[in-house]
Amino acid sequence: PRAGEAGLKYFVMGAVTSAFLIFGVAVLYGFTGTLDLAGSVAGHGGAGVLLGLALILTGIGFKVSAAPFHLWTPDVYEGAPAPVTAFLSTGSKLALFTVLLRLSANMGGPLWPYWGAALWILAALTATVGNVSALAQTRLKRLLAYSSVAQMGYLLMALLAVRQGGAEAILFYLTVYAVMDLGAFGLVGTLAGSGEDWSALRDCQGLGGAYPWRAAGLTLCLLSLAGLPPTGGFVGKFFLFRAVVAAGYPGLAILGVAAALVSIFYYLRVVVAMYMTRAPGPLSAPGMDLADRIAAVAVALLVLGFGMFPAALFELVSRAVSLG
Repeated sequence: PRAGEAGLKYFVMGAVTSAFLIFGVAVLYGFTGTLDLAGSVAGHGGAGVLLGLALILTGIGFKVSAAPFHLWTPDVYEGAPAPVTAFLSTGSKLALFTVLLRLSANMGGPLWPYWGAALWILAALTATVGNVSALAQTRLKRLLAYSSVAQMGYLLMALLAVRQGGAEAILFYLTVYAVMDLGAFGLVGTLAGSGEDWSALRDCQGLGGAYPWRAAGLTLCLLSLAGLPPTGGFVGKFFLFRAVVAAGYPGLAILGVAAALVSIFYYLRVVVAMYMTRAPGPLSAPGMDLADRIAAVAVALLVLGFGMFPAALFELVSRAVSLG
């Protein structure tokens, strides 16, 4: 029943937001006469184009869980099975951020002040709401859902610096984010098997002693989401905030760093529950098959590899930006 409710919410909200997105594209085409997304924003201005961009940003904002369009996220993430949640939190967001990246990179001078102001507000609100809301959560998947909202806030900040190295920083962090978020939800999924997901934080009590390898993998993903060294999340956040400062938004970068510091508290709550709290009873979880083990090891190696040897990935994304 919970998964059915989550599916219905996602279907209804997805349909509405798709309507916003498609109508925005139609309005943009009507006022510019072109379906080339880059060309439509590069040399045009006026109220009609701004209306189209506002509708497009609203539609994408819902889908990437930007505040205040994020309200569906915790309910859907909690109700869906963990592997499905992992896909929702990464696949669609990566695709839509590439659209936002292309729009921002090609935004013409007359439109940029309006577009930049909207991004500033969305970024500040998303990072703040995501982290503050996560502090009050007592259920693991809802905590990770608000964490996902906060991560989108950091990426929205870097969109303001798209011409000062922000594009490379965004692609780098999107890659790292996909790995660490897939790892976190994937490991939660291995604990559930075919039954209900481990949802409450109290379910994690004693996990470090009962299932040490899974607890270690989940801890590594959480520390990377928090942005602590030597993980890829630390390097990714450094690149993001450096680009934001270089673009002339030091106040927004300070807000992002402060929000990231707040996030350390609720990530460590999960770690404390796993390693420093005794389980109320015996823990029971299905075993991991060979594919699960390979995936968990790959995630751990990538999270650490991106943090200790980031040059290779950064060079790869720089080439992608130069070709795009």
